[in-house]
Amino acid sequence: MAVETLVEKQKLGVSSIMKKGDRVRVKESVVVYHHPEHRGNAFDLKGTEGEVVDIVTQWHGRPVSANLPVLVQFSKKFKAHFREKELEII
Repeated sequence: MAVETLVEKQKLGVSSIMKKGDRVRVKESVVVYHHPEHRGNAFDLKGTEGEVVDIVTQWHGRPVSANLPVLVQFSKKFKAHFREKELEII
């Protein structure tokens, strides 16, 4: 069985419920330090809403098992990676 087929079937631990284009809300406390309006300071994203722009399963054409596979865009200048359990679809 080809590796790509195996990766497609398993989605490397990401369920098929969440997909690109879904509106999501951060349901758990997630602290980041790279928010453009709070650069260098701790900022909790809990309750913030955004859009799923990618589910990371490949990097440079090779399958990966990303620890934080869900990429969410919150504003034009701010994106962050999450675990699926940290988000809820709205």
